[in-house]
Amino acid sequence: MNRRTWTNDLLIEAGRQFDLRGEFLEGGPYGTGHINDTFAVVYDQAGTRVRYIHQRLNSNVFKDPARLMENVRRVCRHTARKVAETAPPGDVSRRALNLVPAADARPYWVDDAGDYWRTYFFVEKAATHDVITSTEQAREAARAFGIFQAMLADLPAGDLHETIPDFHNTPRRFKTLKDAADADACGRAARAGPELEFAFSREPLANTLIDLHAAGKIPARITHNDTKLNNVMLDESTGEGVCVIDLDTVMPGLSLYDFGDMVRTATSPAAEDERDPSKVRARPEMFEALARGFLASAGSFLNETERAHLVTAGKLLTFENGLRFLTDFLSGDVYFKTARDDHNLDRCRTQFALLRSLEDQESSFDKIVDSVDSSSSGKR
Repeated sequence: MNRRTWTNDLLIEAGRQFDLRGEFLEGGPYGTGHINDTFAVVYDQAGTRVRYIHQRLNSNVFKDPARLMENVRRVCRHTARKVAETAPPGDVSRRALNLVPAADARPYWVDDAGDYWRTYFFVEKAATHDVITSTEQAREAARAFGIFQAMLADLPAGDLHETIPDFHNTPRRFKTLKDAADADACGRAARAGPELEFAFSREPLANTLIDLHAAGKIPARITHNDTKLNNVMLDESTGEGVCVIDLDTVMPGLSLYDFGDMVRTATSPAAEDERDPSKVRARPEMFEALARGFLASAGSFLNETERAHLVTAGKLLTFENGLRFLTDFLSGDVYFKTARDDHNLDRCRTQFALLRSLEDQESSFDKIVDSVDSSSSGKR
């Protein structure tokens, strides 16, 4: 069956499938997400306007929505219990996502087109931001992701499904690139000669964190795996990071993946598809803000090996995304949406430029971590 175009009638129908009270007033698309379809709806509950979020899941990306929603329900219940232990009663609903159960008590509803829907309580008086504009935002986002990991530290990793297998398996991403370069199915390898040479020269980096985990030096944890700024809701008045959202990629992983992706997405002032790589650089002040925020909340459970590889994590996640963009370019732009010729090659170049900048500043960034870690833990 074909996916249904959204209408108020469809949103009203969705609302009837969940435990919502009151009268439907209005609704429509919400946010800037590119994967799922997100709608905000408003209900009149005894004269009070109450908002909810409906989401229609993208089953082309998430192949097993039912298992994904088992993860989301477990994580929501666990974090809600943790928040209830410390937050003021009136603030509990703002500091963890809360699912609204469907009428049959499942965490989702399946419509007649076969699409999976879920509903959340709306997080009020907080907003997401697509672009980091200050070190304060970077610090608060990193602190919020650290709190999120800390709340899940006692949830066994085996309790969750792997929603996207090998999502951060960088050695496998590297092999996929090599296979794409060897096949050169679209005749594009010659246009990416310098980028391929750069990638192949850094092959050992791909194995760094996986080898540490295999050696028992880095434990598996529950991680978010998509730690962009716009996946943290910041309080509209104080700027505090209050709630982590977009839980579809929450699954067993390595804590350093989350920090590394923050470094990748927050330290450069240039857009991810900037055509001039000379504008790309890793800003020390942004890196320090991320380290301060993350260690302030996650430092209590990170081990020494994890702390010692925070900069390496930034390099690795930047490298991994460069590999993904370059692979897609060689394969004919089949995964990432493109708006121009060489769009994915431009994206690859920005990632590799950022990696160079991180490599050039690695020693000074390690000193930042040591300084932040000492000040936050009392070590001297």
